[in-house]
Amino acid sequence: MRICMWSGPRNLSTAMMYSFGARRDCAVVDEPFYAAYLERTGLDHPMRDQVLAAQAHDPAVVARGLRGAVPGARAHFYQKHMVHHMLPGFMPDWPADTRHVFLIRHPARVVASYAAKREAPTLADLGFADQWRLFEALHALGPAPLVIDSATIRENPQATLAGLCQDLALSFDPAMLAWPAGGHPDDGVWAPHWYGAAHRSTGFAGAEEALPVLVGDYRDLAEAGMATYARLAKFCRKSPQN
Repeated sequence: MRICMWSGPRNLSTAMMYSFGARRDCAVVDEPFYAAYLERTGLDHPMRDQVLAAQAHDPAVVARGLRGAVPGARAHFYQKHMVHHMLPGFMPDWPADTRHVFLIRHPARVVASYAAKREAPTLADLGFADQWRLFEALHALGPAPLVIDSATIRENPQATLAGLCQDLALSFDPAMLAWPAGGHPDDGVWAPHWYGAAHRSTGFAGAEEALPVLVGDYRDLAEAGMATYARLAKFCRKSPQN
């Protein structure tokens, strides 16, 4: 099975990659279209040169790798994707064994977390509109993709991941609840800039505190993301009972 996990930045996506990467039967890949996205857009992101040197720039080459044999001959292939990296013409013809999952997070938390790593983000950087665009495109091809809220994972990781695995027709593995500190061998080259908290972690952090208070442009960005968040939340897996 190929599991395509779609999110914007700062959505618990790295922790989820570590969770699936802790399974013996699962290979993982970290944002495989990042270099192609930077090459196409010309954007100046942190560690841009290193990203461009580390990955293929041709989206067709990237897609062939994602559609081909699973690395290490593992049974499952977890693919961590950023929705805004999937530019027009990039979308692969996904194999029949692919399941799509959308990982969402309250926009206020996304904005606050992103701004702590890269000042003055734009709406395009955060991927809110792209999440809904991709969700609709994939839904048009078949059943609605699964949707899961990062808050639910942090509130009750075991029950939430067990439920997600059930929805994927995948056996739950308790190894998904913990991983070694220091990152994963398949981290993208950009990890030193973005993954500090993830590298210090050994499992999912507890439930988040109150929403951050945002002002000015940051507040406007969060408000702009709320419509998409609300739309996707309607498809979201219900919170498990503690």
